[in-house]
Amino acid sequence: MTKRVFAPLAFFSFVRLEDRALHTSYNRWHQLDHRPENLALPGVAWGDRWEIRQDHAALVDGALKADVDFVAMYWFREPVDQSVQAWDALGEASFQWGRGPLIPGIRRPMLAFFRPVKGYCAPRALVAPEVLPYRPNRGVHVTVTRFDDPHASEAHEAHRYEDQTLIPALLEVDGVAGAWTFSYSHPQRHSSLPFDESPADQPGSIRIRLVYLEDDPAVVAPKLRAVQEQAPPVAGQLVLSAPVSTIIPWQDW
Repeated sequence: MTKRVFAPLAFFSFVRLEDRALHTSYNRWHQLDHRPENLALPGVAWGDRWEIRQDHAALVDGALKADVDFVAMYWFREPVDQSVQAWDALGEASFQWGRGPLIPGIRRPMLAFFRPVKGYCAPRALVAPEVLPYRPNRGVHVTVTRFDDPHASEAHEAHRYEDQTLIPALLEVDGVAGAWTFSYSHPQRHSSLPFDESPADQPGSIRIRLVYLEDDPAVVAPKLRAVQEQAPPVAGQLVLSAPVSTIIPWQDW
């Protein structure tokens, strides 16, 4: 394990389809248009997206469990301000081309930037944590927790337990390749497009944990839940706990 950070800033988008009839068209747009355009930007180190499959609803928990169908993220290189500015410019240009990202029937309950905290890899994965995002995965297990007081002693204890006890235990679960943790920085405030659904929470008030999976997320999720249930109660509110699957173009549309 290492504390070296892969990229200094990450962006998360949680997406809800208001109409399931949009499933194919939205996937085609994101996989074949939006994501490739973003990955081509020099300031974007990597980007990925996953889906909460409808038949995995019993494995989903948290305040947003009925409000998220997709999770997308991007990692930004230094200089961060310049990278995000170019990314914003692409969003405005795409809108002027008539190619999104403002699409009818799509709601985004969270659009926010996060600071990567720490990466971890299971020894059997061989790669370093900063390589983990590039490594093929079957999906991830995402856990989102909100803390009313992000710098209270209870939050500190939750982070200590996660780093020293919980994540090492999760890395021992079959099918787990590694993990990354993230701390909330600020909501997306696009320079020209009206993305303003995310509240302006305090920095550090939202914690995201991604557990990268090399087995079917629906198979690994119950094993992860069994490990997590051994953890002491945390001070935060569970926003989302869900296995999300990698989307295979054409096959999963």
